[in-house]
Amino acid sequence: MVSIAHAPVRAHPRAVLAVIGAGAVATVWLWWNGTPAVSGFGDWLTNAGRITGLLAGYGIAVLIGLMARIPPVERGVGTDQLARWHSMGGRYVVGLVVAHALLITWGYAVTAHTAVTSQAWTLLDSYPDVLLATAAALLLVMTGIVSARAIRSRLRYETWYYLHFYTYLAAALAFSHQFAVGAEFIMNSAARVAWSVLYIGVAAAITWYRFITPAWQAVRHRFTVESVTPEARNVVSIVISGRHLDELQAQPGQFFRWRFLTRGLWWTSMPYSLSAPPRGDLMRITVKTAGDHSAAIRGLAPGTRAIAAGPYGTLTAARRRRHKVLLIAGGVGITPLRPLLETLPAAPGDLTLIYRVSSMRDVVFRHELEQLAARRKARVWFVAGTRDELDVNPLSGGELTKRVPGLIDHDVYLCGPPGLTSAVTRELLDAGVRRRHIHQESFEF
Repeated sequence: MVSIAHAPVRAHPRAVLAVIGAGAVATVWLWWNGTPAVSGFGDWLTNAGRITGLLAGYGIAVLIGLMARIPPVERGVGTDQLARWHSMGGRYVVGLVVAHALLITWGYAVTAHTAVTSQAWTLLDSYPDVLLATAAALLLVMTGIVSARAIRSRLRYETWYYLHFYTYLAAALAFSHQFAVGAEFIMNSAARVAWSVLYIGVAAAITWYRFITPAWQAVRHRFTVESVTPEARNVVSIVISGRHLDELQAQPGQFFRWRFLTRGLWWTSMPYSLSAPPRGDLMRITVKTAGDHSAAIRGLAPGTRAIAAGPYGTLTAARRRRHKVLLIAGGVGITPLRPLLETLPAAPGDLTLIYRVSSMRDVVFRHELEQLAARRKARVWFVAGTRDELDVNPLSGGELTKRVPGLIDHDVYLCGPPGLTSAVTRELLDAGVRRRHIHQESFEF
């Protein structure tokens, strides 16, 4: 157990949002400071375009920074919450980019007394950096489209993941465009320095935490596949050995991003949770076949080397506030909750696990869960069956209140498919459980 003196630094979510907000205010001030006066309709339009352009440029840096996997931010905010912020921020940034292009073009057209279409062609034909900025805008719009829920759900994870790399190219093109024509930067060396520090800092964080750190960990810890064991239908556990694994300070409930160095797998990293507490120089992950990557993992041979980035995730004991704990898992969502069942301090009767599956054949770790429950005097309830087969919703607020005495006095850890976690969260809130006592991890990307 890590002592308080050596506890990892965690950035509070409100502090992170405050920093982002302060940066947005400073960005608007940059425009204000560089704009002595605004007169005429065309000038108002042009300056609205300048503001939206500056905020879009700032927003791109923030979006990339949120996904840089900076450890204090990951530990304090959580990967799920960062992904939601990134998704929401992405919609705002795409909107700002489109508004910037339309407002600037319209403002120039009004000032020059020309048609908007004619002015747009003039900008593209006469200013090479505007053409590059247009390419950046199209890349961002494309990324926004493929991230829309209706489209994202139809894409393989690998496709969605690699399309997002175009965001880096868009950021580079946007940075070049702002420095080339941005009135706030042409005559203001301090602004150029500050903007450069912002982008260089984000680029350094991405390079260090997403590329250099995993490579160093691979050399230091020498992750190697020890065994691959079937657990249930389309589910396998992979035991991975390594050196000095205690240095990683991985906690039950966390996950790593794994890259297995075999043909067909080395180019993709995927998030898989620890399905057991780390023991000595061994870790275990458990994977359900849900795509090409996870299907290929079933064929991993012992001795295969791996690269692991992490640990990540906040579904840990650190979020606990109550003596009593309820764990609710759906399908392979049992993966991070199984080590919590083993390690969370609890008096007899204070720990309950509810495990929702389509059939008992889909239960993962059944023998382990029953052994842990008996040893710890915890309660385990397997809820099996399709919706049509069950007379009532076993995870409704009313059923949970009957099955779990004192439900509102529990901390609830929840993990499973997005539909299940959303529905159960609503039921828990309706039953009186406070939102701050509901802790969840989603498999949605």
